[in-house]
Amino acid sequence: MSSLNLVSLAQAALECRGLAMDAVAKAKSGHLGLPLGCAEIGAVLFGDSLRYNPADPKWLNRDRFVLSAGHGSMFLYGWLHVSGFDVTIDDIRNFRALGSRTPGHPEFHDTPGVEATTGPLGQGIANAVGYAVSQQMAAARFNTKDHKIFDNKVVCLCGDGCMQEGVALEAAAFAGHQKLDNLILIYDDNAVTLDAMADLSQSSDTTKHFESLGWSVHTVDGHNMVEFASVFAKARASVGAPQLIIAKTLIGKGIKEVAGTQKAHSEGGVKFVPAARKEIGLPDETFYVSEQTRAYFATHGKKLQTAYAEWKNLFDAWAHANPGLAEALAAPVPADLLSRIPEYPKDVQLATRKLGEDIIQKVFAAYPKLVGGSADLFSSNFNYINAGGDFHPGNRAGANIRFGIREHAMCAMMNGIAYDGIFRAEGSTFMVFADYCRPSIRLAAISHLPTVYIFTHDSCVVGEDGPTHQPIETVSALRLIPNLDVIRPADAEETAAAYAAALLRADGPTVLSLTRQAVPYYHEVPVATRREGVLKGGYIFVKETADLKAILLSSGSELSLAVEAAKQLGPSVRVVSMPCFRRFDVQPQEYKDEVLPPSCRHRVAVEAGATGLWWKYVGLDGDVVGIDRFGASAPGPIGRAGQGGQPGRETRKTAEGVSRPRAPVPQPYGPLGTRRS
Repeated sequence: MSSLNLVSLAQAALECRGLAMDAVAKAKSGHLGLPLGCAEIGAVLFGDSLRYNPADPKWLNRDRFVLSAGHGSMFLYGWLHVSGFDVTIDDIRNFRALGSRTPGHPEFHDTPGVEATTGPLGQGIANAVGYAVSQQMAAARFNTKDHKIFDNKVVCLCGDGCMQEGVALEAAAFAGHQKLDNLILIYDDNAVTLDAMADLSQSSDTTKHFESLGWSVHTVDGHNMVEFASVFAKARASVGAPQLIIAKTLIGKGIKEVAGTQKAHSEGGVKFVPAARKEIGLPDETFYVSEQTRAYFATHGKKLQTAYAEWKNLFDAWAHANPGLAEALAAPVPADLLSRIPEYPKDVQLATRKLGEDIIQKVFAAYPKLVGGSADLFSSNFNYINAGGDFHPGNRAGANIRFGIREHAMCAMMNGIAYDGIFRAEGSTFMVFADYCRPSIRLAAISHLPTVYIFTHDSCVVGEDGPTHQPIETVSALRLIPNLDVIRPADAEETAAAYAAALLRADGPTVLSLTRQAVPYYHEVPVATRREGVLKGGYIFVKETADLKAILLSSGSELSLAVEAAKQLGPSVRVVSMPCFRRFDVQPQEYKDEVLPPSCRHRVAVEAGATGLWWKYVGLDGDVVGIDRFGASAPGPIGRAGQGGQPGRETRKTAEGVSRPRAPVPQPYGPLGTRRS
């Protein structure tokens, strides 16, 4: 902490309050509470305590600042503007306008200085934990005794809503266990939620809770800049544990009619803004930033530039002394990654999850910046990187992250790693538990993050575990997320291509949907055809040898059913493998018509899951064989063969051994494994 210029920082806090008032009033929507209540915190952070460079927003050694309470976006936009980032006063005036760089919630890529897309509460906390992991890994792998090029902090500002969300608490438990001492979480503790005072929905002792998770906790007056700056400096210097600063604030400070109440949420205080501006000492001019404030931040910016220049000299010396490390830090995923995965022997018959275990070792050998983990399922998902070691306090360079049974936080932390942009993140669980991950996956797709999800046990063949573990609708639900590739490979070569496609993709996330059961190897189809076909999303797997009369489409483990059916139906039947809908859909129309000629309207799709999305490929004259109801507990082969009997008439053995009929279950689409009609 430097010696605070309290007069200038107080003036800046006042004017950033004014920017928030004016922007929300002009837009007639937005959130006033946090930008007004945390103005002094913002003044200390951006005017004194954070390390950043507005001219290089992606500086490798900057402090990362994440606004988890993204509804308070005008807090961030205001401080980015006054501190010199490329966020203009016109951008502030255009808050929430179509196409502006100041959208309702902060969006990654849209606004310089925004480190994460936030708004869904709690996500930003987990993103910050992922950032902290990434930075710990980077320091361990690339710092040397003589050149410490990574020594920054990850700072996150959150509110009551974030602290109540499960994803945040999952991530906080992980951070405490991992002793992530480069992480500082600031809790805007204003005792108010959107609906009411916070004590109506929470009564936990935050200090004791976080201390029990392994955090160091400090409590301050969030409006006392000297106190906050002192505690922040102490947190910054602390080692051995992540730091939580509980900042007691008055929500909506500056608008007396709503301050300290839930009415300060949203735009409830807008009608009082004109009077409030006068009362707190702002001039009549709206969107006002004084020359005094601009001069202060210009001077502060020169200090930041000096520190940045010193680091650049350090970095250049490091790169000169360590060319191998410099090359490794800058290295992208190899463009020839797929060719580095050898072809498989013709007799291989393994589950695609087991094939993935072999493939991921080859991927890591080609690209050592791949890092990944599992929600306590390494032994089932087979994504452990054998040569990578575990990430833990004694080995920050480890490539394998043990997330624990925390699927949602795992994927949100993966986003944080991806936002940081140094490593590529993959994470795994069973396909059916993708529902625990979905909000984070959706944010990855929105933010164009190249995360990779390895979801195994992807069909009803997970029979004995029953309907809770059978992902009937899950694959289709994931396919509905825009900008998400869901790849369901059918054999070893398709699986190799799926991994390569996922790692080579830079503009969005990918789900690898893998089987528990063994799949055949289709040696009759050229390796190049299978691998290139996956990259295009769909391709002709078996071409007809007579005039084309029908097309069978399938993906993953059910492709074998389509192949066998085509053999029985005769030489006029084509089989199309469709491992990734989105990749196929973005192909040129000429290619799509070549694979699925419009003239052939007799089409049937086959997949062990929900049928709905297949209809766009089979058309009104086609049909889909699939499952549009939940499964049942029985060995997988029974499900594949059909249950037998009539729907609703299955029997169950009691403890006494007496067979009793099950309760009737509505069966709108027929027994498991039969044709939808």
